[in-house]
Amino acid sequence: MPVVKYLYFSKFEKNTIHYERIKKQLGEILFIKPNSLGSAVGISKATNLVEFHHAIELAFQYDYAILIEEAVNARELECSVLGNENPIASAPGEVVKHTDFYTYEAKYLDAKAATIESPAKNITAELISKIQHLAIQAFKITRCVGMVRVDFFFTQNQQLYINELNTIPGFTNISLYPKNWIASGMRYSELLDQLIHLGLAHFKEKKKLNRVYSQKLEKEK
Repeated sequence: MPVVKYLYFSKFEKNTIHYERIKKQLGEILFIKPNSLGSAVGISKATNLVEFHHAIELAFQYDYAILIEEAVNARELECSVLGNENPIASAPGEVVKHTDFYTYEAKYLDAKAATIESPAKNITAELISKIQHLAIQAFKITRCVGMVRVDFFFTQNQQLYINELNTIPGFTNISLYPKNWIASGMRYSELLDQLIHLGLAHFKEKKKLNRVYSQKLEKEK
């Protein structure tokens, strides 16, 4: 899967994090984020040593592991995936930022910080197909079920990267997961029905699994 350059550190490796060395590997502008979180909580942009150290401390307040990523100048495209064993992908939408960095405050507290477009504008059929293919592949590889929003970076030199998978995407009035499906021709009520059906189907399959050690099963091998 295509992703931007990054480094991963657990809290036990904190004393091995060296700014100058990382800057040489990833570039002058860095993004530091908790490994497992959402809504841009705990994410910082660092352009100097002071910002870098502050960002490291902040990220470790939210998770036992962090990611340090290179910065890319890119459009932010998002694709909604729906399904269990046979997932389908929506037309992609776009978050058009009007700020330098799409922070938590920009997402939820400042209505002018970004424009949400679904479907995305000025995007080729070839790119749409590639986004949908990668979104479904990422969904399958990470063994997701039900719903996922796969977020992408599309750079000025036509490079496409997966930014993240959001397994509990938002359903607010600005959320692209439902907007993308509506733009793809699915009614909101139909989307909810599908999600309920998929959840019940997955629960039914999980109930078939044996969760207790059984000598009988071992003998039947």
